[in-house]
Amino acid sequence: MNRNLILCATIALTCVSNVIASARPVETRPNIVFFLVDDLGWADIGCFGSKFHETPHIDAMAASGMKFTDGYAACPVCSPTRASIMTGRHPVRVDITDWIPGSTVARAYNPRFQQVNDRDNLALEEVTIAEVLKQNGYQTFFAGKWHLGDEGHLPTDQGFDFNVGGHHRGSPPGGYYSPFKNPYLPDTPEREYLTERLTKESVSFLNDRDTDKPFLLYLSYYNVHTPIQPYEKRIDHYTAKANEQFGDTTSEPIKEYRGLSRSRQDNPELASMVAAVDDSVGTISETLKALGLADNTIVIFFSDNGGLCTLARPGPGSNLPLRSGKGWLYEGGIREPMIIKAPGVTKPGTVCETPVISTDFFPTLLELAGLPLQPNLHADGVSLLPLLKGEELSTDRPLCWHYPHYHGSTWTPGAAIRDGDWKLIELYEFGKTELYNLKDDLGEQHELSATHPDKLAELKAKLAEWQKTMKATMPEPNPGYDPEAPFMPPPRQPKRNRKK
Repeated sequence: MNRNLILCATIALTCVSNVIASARPVETRPNIVFFLVDDLGWADIGCFGSKFHETPHIDAMAASGMKFTDGYAACPVCSPTRASIMTGRHPVRVDITDWIPGSTVARAYNPRFQQVNDRDNLALEEVTIAEVLKQNGYQTFFAGKWHLGDEGHLPTDQGFDFNVGGHHRGSPPGGYYSPFKNPYLPDTPEREYLTERLTKESVSFLNDRDTDKPFLLYLSYYNVHTPIQPYEKRIDHYTAKANEQFGDTTSEPIKEYRGLSRSRQDNPELASMVAAVDDSVGTISETLKALGLADNTIVIFFSDNGGLCTLARPGPGSNLPLRSGKGWLYEGGIREPMIIKAPGVTKPGTVCETPVISTDFFPTLLELAGLPLQPNLHADGVSLLPLLKGEELSTDRPLCWHYPHYHGSTWTPGAAIRDGDWKLIELYEFGKTELYNLKDDLGEQHELSATHPDKLAELKAKLAEWQKTMKATMPEPNPGYDPEAPFMPPPRQPKRNRKK
């Protein structure tokens, strides 16, 4: 049976099961607002520890809902995590393991491994959370960054009724000020900041929506992805704040294998971009209240990967106390600021320390919407409803990451697993395996493989078995690799060809 027939059969069974098993009529189902920020680090907002960035509206959301201290992205770069949110399936399972279209190995000088190719779009055979919600009476709206395919694989091809600004590009083609040069976001006469425009479009949807249907509003910001362009309404405040706090002092970068990490949050331009997101969250929150929707709207806040901290030179942000950032499998690259507010379910100001991951949103939203779980779809996610109620998950599972690509952050192919408090990272390029205890060492500074060989062997075996079960593509040795050649920064190369 081909995949199209399987999809048709799955949808048919879904519709039947929903009629039978759904406990809530359409008109009483909760609305859903999903805020997804691009490249926002775990420590980039106030309620997660930032002393430089100011995020009063996001902090208020955390105070009125549940904050997850150990919320993870399924990949340290954007497209794979976005696919995992949409499908409830691991990036390995959907064959999107790198950002689209990704880097060539030629950008890594003298690479030890050959290129690992993956898809350049989310296959239409994959069933998204938007499709399932739409089948069950939801109106679905998407605004912002898509980065899961071009024409034929856009949000409107994957279950969304509306698409404002979503296309194949991972960064805004015209920058953050109009003209945006975005075929799905027409320019207006006035000069606009991109985040403000996406917020206006989202507010318009809320005002003009079909009031007979519940809705999914998925606001996927381009902020705070490069290019780092300041939000003019906030930049003067943060420039003055940086001068007051730091004067003309500079921070020493942190060495990370072949890269350098920024060691202090002191970037006014980045801070202003974070503030633009916070202003947007505040505007949407106030609109929900004004329309009488707040008490029946689930709100989720998340980031697709860690903040850009490590490059051949220091990146624009700092994720301390977490190590490294975007592109890396250290905590700074995969641990995200995560908040869920579910009226009638979550208690205000609660904190959850259970490790969870981006594949979990799909089944969680189904249960919150009063819809039956569909484990044949969200194969790698579990519903977080017990945690939202203050209970425990019935399963104790390891979390795994597979990132066999070279990345501009100077990351080289590798994989990782977290099991309880223990975390193992394999760095294939350097022939190294590192072991950390996150409970005692959140910053991953004390490598423990020599003192805990049994735990090292246990986690290596679990990770290898998971990769085998998932049929993960492993990088193959590069026959031209010269182990004696010195490392040099790679030249810029054209982007690679990928699977269609």
